[in-house]
Formats: sequence, C-alpha cells, structure tokens
Amino acid sequence: MKSKALFLDRDGIVNREIGRYILNINEFELLPALVPFLQVAANKGYRFVLITNQAGIAKGLYGHDLVNKCHQQLSDELTKHGLRFAAMYYCPHFPEFGECLCRKPGSLMIEKALARFGFDAGSSLMIGDKQRDVDAAEAVGVPACLLPSNPDLSTLLACLP
Repeated sequence: MKSKALFLDRDGIVNREIGRYILNINEFELLPALVPFLQVAANKGYRFVLITNQAGIAKGLYGHDLVNKCHQQLSDELTKHGLRFAAMYYCPHFPEFGECLCRKPGSLMIEKALARFGFDAGSSLMIGDKQRDVDAAEAVGVPACLLPSNPDLSTLLACLP
C-alpha cells in the first residue's frame, strides 16, 4: 500500500500570513494550530510536504537564504514534537521575471514529491489558502481543501478524512 501525503501551502497555513512578503526571520511565526494538527495527521498516516511559491526571490526582495532559515526554523520546531516534513519545495520564480513550470497553479512541485516518495495521489491531500493551491493539486489527482488564511485548529481538522 502506498503512503499518503499532506501537502501544505506555507504562508497562511503553516505560518501566519502577514499580508505582504516575509522579509526577515522575525516575521516568520508558525500558526498555533500547526503542531496539534500535524500530530493528528501523523496519527492518521500522513507524511508532510511543504509546497510554496516564493516570488519575493525573483523580485529581489529576499534571497534563498531567508527561505532556508524560515524552513529550518519550521523543521526545528516540529522536531521538538517528533514531527518532520518529508520534503520542502519552493518556487523562487515570478512570471514577470521568466516562465517556469514549478509555480503554483503549476503542479510540478507536487509531481516531484509524488514521484520521489511514491505517494498515492488519491489518498493524499493538499491544504492551501489560495485557489492556485487547489488547482495545482487537482491537476495531478490530489484532493484539496481550501481554507481562509491563518485558520484555527478546528478548521484544519475538518479537512482530514
């Protein structure tokens, strides 16, 4: 039996959406509901994959180093609770600065995880706060749950079958 993935958008689902790009590590704040939600999801057999657009890189607002610091902070916090992401994918591109295949609503980041880990698309789930998150997932047969930004735990739990 193939394993299942929980694909998570970053800004607004994993960390607080602040209404603009995160420009320094002090602005990266994990949502309080994240750890308890991931604990429930792990108990249901999900593995976690982060899928995020980071166009601020292409726009010159921040670099890969800030994204990596944010993702390391996320990993460090989850490790304290016995949790971890199988992978973290991000797209540094923006259409005005060149075309790519990875930017959501494109599905390449999800496709990479499906292929790399052998996840079952139909048993997996994408949770995001933008229609592009849903579109990226549904393009490869992954069901999706569209939530408002910065949801509480009960809203997140409602997504899990």
